[in-house]
Amino acid sequence: MKAIQAHISHFLSRNDIFSRVSDLCELIQTDVYVVGGFVRDLLLRRPSKDIDFVVIGDGIAFSEKFVKSLGHKAELNVFKTFGTSQVKYKGYEIEFVGARKESYRHDSRNPIVTAGSFEDDIKRRDFTINAMALSMRKHNFGSLIDICDGLADLESCILRTPLHPDKTFIDDPLRMMRAVRFASQLGFDLFPETFQSIKQNTSRLTIISQERITDELNKIIATPKPSIGFKLLHDTGLIEFILPELLELKGTETVDNISHKDNFYHTLQVLDNLAEVSDNLWLRWTALLHDIGKPLTKKFDKKVGWSFHGHEVVGSRMVADVFRKLKLPMNEKMRYVKKLVYLHLRPLALTKDEVTDSAIRRLIVEAGDDIYDLLLLCKADVTSKNQKKVKIFLNRFDAVRQKIEVVTEKDELRNWKNPVTGEMIMETLNLKPSRLIGEIKDEIKEAIMEGTIANNYHEAYALLLKIAAEKGLKTK
Repeated sequence: MKAIQAHISHFLSRNDIFSRVSDLCELIQTDVYVVGGFVRDLLLRRPSKDIDFVVIGDGIAFSEKFVKSLGHKAELNVFKTFGTSQVKYKGYEIEFVGARKESYRHDSRNPIVTAGSFEDDIKRRDFTINAMALSMRKHNFGSLIDICDGLADLESCILRTPLHPDKTFIDDPLRMMRAVRFASQLGFDLFPETFQSIKQNTSRLTIISQERITDELNKIIATPKPSIGFKLLHDTGLIEFILPELLELKGTETVDNISHKDNFYHTLQVLDNLAEVSDNLWLRWTALLHDIGKPLTKKFDKKVGWSFHGHEVVGSRMVADVFRKLKLPMNEKMRYVKKLVYLHLRPLALTKDEVTDSAIRRLIVEAGDDIYDLLLLCKADVTSKNQKKVKIFLNRFDAVRQKIEVVTEKDELRNWKNPVTGEMIMETLNLKPSRLIGEIKDEIKEAIMEGTIANNYHEAYALLLKIAAEKGLKTK
């Protein structure tokens, strides 16, 4: 404990936020505590820029005095409805709130908030590891106050609730998602009683807004090893209320002693593989959804066994519905995920045969600027237990990547656009908009993709004139 207190004291002494709050405590004779995630992360030696202070009294009034003591060098935002205020200072987001206690109606997660004691405030928190506090008074500055044994749970890597978990999760069902998120972020285990309570109360999640659920889901996806969170979502039953499309991937089926792999656990492995090399949230979403079309396309043939032909097409079509349901952005982010789900088999197919420049060009044009994200996804999709097979496959995959880089640079295909536009064709051939315009553009595109002509205006326009002559069309 001495080493822990020494670490706390050393950190607090190097940041003027805490000394200024402490000075103000003495000036107005008010008890104030640092609480919650900042304390947890300080003990875990994780960086944090969010500091929560609980004031025994009026938190808003205290924050106003605090900002005044800084000479108004900080930005203050007051939220009177919630009784909180936020100060932005030196890159930190600092929240002040008066100590409170909460009570809930069964049909709402919006609490009835009243002033409370320090103990009331601590025990209303979600988990014991977030229920530790540091005193800001001079006589015990920085002392760790741990009335819920959060330090022991932190050292044991356990997530447990201060009160009975049923009360914690029934009052605020979003805390079930937070439990899974913290387990995934920190690599902690759920206390058995906590785990069972979540299993029993999953249906309570329906009173939470979809936006708040999705926010927690995104945080789970963004963790270092997202499979921890998704396995917990599955084991607790929460996944049924969030993303049942994933649940459809679970399980294997055997016919004539031939089985297919469990696509749920395969998907989680792909997500973990990708998380090791990319922090891109939307690329991780692509990994999560890349196989959702498989249940609808699964077939067994005695000659070839199990197949999922066209699952990339079906899965791509499903992406928009998933995004809409989860209130994810229906913009370029959704289109990015949809495109990569649609294309995720293409680079893999190129490793099986001799790679032609034509096939490479087509892939580059379809993927555009996202070609290298697509390659990361496809490499993550290699999950065979046969390591020799994996090594051979990845060597071939690296050869494909190198060829993509060569062809991209040589043919200038990134963000490809046809050198001859529809307007140019209509003006040159004195034509009105018609299907013929599209056919001519496609013929020029095919010639570029096949390498018959170079990717430039001069050769494309020359081909346009040749096509016009062959079709008996007059040019201006």
